[in-house]
Amino acid sequence: MLIIGLMHLHLIMHHDEHHLKSSDTIRDIVIGMSDGLTVPFALAAGLSGAVNSSGIVITAGIAEIVAGSIAMGLGGFLAGKTEADHYSAELQREYDEVERVPEEEKAEVKEVFANFGLSDALQTQVADEMAKDKDKWVDFMMRYELGLEKPLANRASRSAITIGLSYIVGGIIPLTPYFFESNSQIALAYSCVITMICLFVFGYFKSKVTGQPPISGAFKVLIIGALAAAAAFGMAKLITGK
Repeated sequence: MLIIGLMHLHLIMHHDEHHLKSSDTIRDIVIGMSDGLTVPFALAAGLSGAVNSSGIVITAGIAEIVAGSIAMGLGGFLAGKTEADHYSAELQREYDEVERVPEEEKAEVKEVFANFGLSDALQTQVADEMAKDKDKWVDFMMRYELGLEKPLANRASRSAITIGLSYIVGGIIPLTPYFFESNSQIALAYSCVITMICLFVFGYFKSKVTGQPPISGAFKVLIIGALAAAAAFGMAKLITGK
């Protein structure tokens, strides 16, 4: 019975690890792409409402993409670094606690297994067996007491690169028509069509992989992007009086 319970727990822990790895990457792509599509699109729309030169829009747009990708990437790096530092601090605290108050830590292990429906005798047996291997004991407490998974190696750097590149890819899309059309007003019309399609497709797949209704999620992303661009364009028209 004990072996079966431990095997079941191992499978659960392994599944959680796999799920976290994939969701981290997806989250970074979503963060970078959503802002990359929306912010440069709104900027291009606003500038198109104030000037007729696509060159100005391209210059400002590229400058924004560079600055935005660096800022977003740095934000992802700091978030990943904070997560790693927090995990390290909690890991050290758990090692200290299993040394200082082992009986209290065993009681916490038993509480976890009680939630799995194990009897008191099996809870005690599992806790005693787990206490023989300090590393596995601490790893168990990190996962099931604190709900913390060990961050992937170079997680902060990977997050920064993924977010930054996703932002660049998303940001280039609304600017593309301006490279081929010198009149910013005409280029904006093409940009709206292209970007709206991309926002809808992006929203659809983002919702699909995150378990949300894909169609409604696609329209939400589309509406947010459209409102941002419309607000920027309207404000530029209001300020310039054109």
